[in-house]
Amino acid sequence: MDKRGSRRKNSARKQRAARAAADKPQGRLQRWTRRLLVWGGAIALLGALFIALAVAFAARSMPSYYQLKATQTAQTIVVRARDGTEIVELGPSFGKWLTSDEIPQVMKDAMISVEDRRFHSHFGIDPVRTGGAIIEGITGSRARVGGTSTISQQLARNVFLNNNRSIDRKAREAILAMALEWKFSKEQILELYLNKVYFGGGAYGIDSASRKFFSHPATELSVAEAAIIAGLVKAPSRYSPTADVDAAVGRASVVLRLMKEQGRISPDVTVDPSAVRLKEEASQNSVRYFTDWALPQLDLLLPETFEPIEVWTTLDVGMQRAATASIKSNTPDGAQGAMVSMDRDGAVLALVGGTDYVQTNYNRATDAMRQPGSSWKLFVYLAALESGYTPDDRVVDTPVDIDGWRPRNSSGRNVGEIDLRTAFAYSINTVAAQLGNEVGFGTVASMARRFGITTEINTYPAMVLGSNEVRLIDMTRAFAVVSAKGSSVEPYGILKVETAEGELLYQHEAPRRSQLVPDYVAAGITDLLQTAVATGTGRAAQIGRPVAGKTGTTSSNKDGYFVGFSSGITTGVWMGRDDNARVGGLQGGTAPARAFAAYMRYAVKDRPVEEFDTDLQLPEWQLEPDDEYLLGDPEDYYFIDEQGNLIEPGTSDSSRGDPLADDFDRTLDPDRPRVPAQPGQRAPQQTPRGADGAPQAIGDDFLDEATGARREPRAAPTARPTQPQVQ
Repeated sequence: MDKRGSRRKNSARKQRAARAAADKPQGRLQRWTRRLLVWGGAIALLGALFIALAVAFAARSMPSYYQLKATQTAQTIVVRARDGTEIVELGPSFGKWLTSDEIPQVMKDAMISVEDRRFHSHFGIDPVRTGGAIIEGITGSRARVGGTSTISQQLARNVFLNNNRSIDRKAREAILAMALEWKFSKEQILELYLNKVYFGGGAYGIDSASRKFFSHPATELSVAEAAIIAGLVKAPSRYSPTADVDAAVGRASVVLRLMKEQGRISPDVTVDPSAVRLKEEASQNSVRYFTDWALPQLDLLLPETFEPIEVWTTLDVGMQRAATASIKSNTPDGAQGAMVSMDRDGAVLALVGGTDYVQTNYNRATDAMRQPGSSWKLFVYLAALESGYTPDDRVVDTPVDIDGWRPRNSSGRNVGEIDLRTAFAYSINTVAAQLGNEVGFGTVASMARRFGITTEINTYPAMVLGSNEVRLIDMTRAFAVVSAKGSSVEPYGILKVETAEGELLYQHEAPRRSQLVPDYVAAGITDLLQTAVATGTGRAAQIGRPVAGKTGTTSSNKDGYFVGFSSGITTGVWMGRDDNARVGGLQGGTAPARAFAAYMRYAVKDRPVEEFDTDLQLPEWQLEPDDEYLLGDPEDYYFIDEQGNLIEPGTSDSSRGDPLADDFDRTLDPDRPRVPAQPGQRAPQQTPRGADGAPQAIGDDFLDEATGARREPRAAPTARPTQPQVQ
């Protein structure tokens, strides 16, 4: 019993000693190490199994080699001028597909040297580069994983993913890269990569890049040329030889050094990438302003398609060059200039949105909203002509006060009595203010809307002098309507669209045109516009044939405008600074008018000289008093004034104090000033007629009122504003 008890005590003592040893730090470390190894091994095994399954699944669902070969990443658009000449190619260009045997070995070596030196030994990802990048990401300041992509990973990203460099995207990229390696050979992967990688300037693949930069196919690449192309992959825009030759040469030198270090070219070989002859490209500078405006319209004109297309536009190459030259040579230093030129049907022949597209691609012709100055008076005088004025009517240039607004003329003087033609030609502000006040500022705004102004229009009195901001293309369209004798004009830039195989996808059809103003109004405003160029503020726009147009200058010479037309071509010019600062000496009748003339001399050289139709065939209600006898004795008829009051026979004198009666009396006395009727107002000379067209003694309104048959009360028209001093 004593022996058994002694053994039990010894056993318990040993157990306590073992527990005490296990509780020591060194024992605990060994225990946790074993646990970590066991669990780590299990997790790694599960992770490897998961990755293997993911790679296998990705490889199984991946398109075949031939499907990947046939896949394009975006749409190619060839843009042609109206005569069919190619002016620019947008979107990707893929060149000819080169098989692995056709690709020069020097091109393969250059790409592998700079992008993936262990390409032939890894399994889709490079553990050395990946491990180094992960360590750098943990210890360094960078929050994103970068610089780890192999050629297989880059191919996976280009074909299947986007350029987001998040951890999640990098993980999927690695899985897909290993799937590519599982499914395809190294030669197939390299062939796909070299035919699909982006080299800048819209060029995808080495053949497209070689043709773009060196004007020959990739099968003829030299060592230096291959080094330049291989160097583009890192940053196509930064190292493009067409954008920065020095940067491209410097990057190519790095590629050549790596090729020598890796034994892919002999260290004794001397290669000078700066001696490479680059392709000279025709300038596409200002043409891009036109394509930036026209091509977005394809989204509305075409069904969704990703196949290559060819777009025939309205652009005239010669006119575009002339427009660009005239803007560059006439725009004041430090300022910008823009021009829009369109044919009589609305086809845009030339469009320049700035002095240099490379410096700034902001399109001032179609997007900038600037004040048009006195060129806005087009709408004021259109409204006045429609209300009854004629170019020969007398007006008085005198100081004006409209609800506290006191416009002044640029000359600082008032010249007294003149005709409407002279007031317009010399852009007299006080007369425009009086006319706008008479016809109504809302009427002027409605006229501007009718003629195609799409921007917001306020109706404060100062609006008659061009305080509203407009787009140059809208103002040019408005003047084109006048050139078309009042017929509506819709600007357009695309004639037709075809697929690369010649299938017609879209054909422009002329829209239905409507008459926006009567012929006599179009003739009257053309008369005024022609005089403005012949003897007024637009004399610098003369080109040796009939020209009609209008200048515009804003306060402190911040904007200069000239818009005009000749021989069916309408052209608008704007000049100013983007920051809206003052431009010394800038006026619509100077630099903008000179730019207009320089361009138009070329634009109309092959067109016949066209005289303007300024013969006013006035409507019946504007006939001279001598013609009134054709309508009978006016005293035999009843008239209704603007407030709906009846004017009975024999009371048309001034005893009633009726303004319409006074107007009627003036028609009988040619020496008295004429107050023109406004749009929609019953003209005092016009004879009331019945439903059968026969003259009637009294109007329908009076008959309805007298018989009690009137069904709705008639709203009284707004009182007519005070007439400017007209003689």
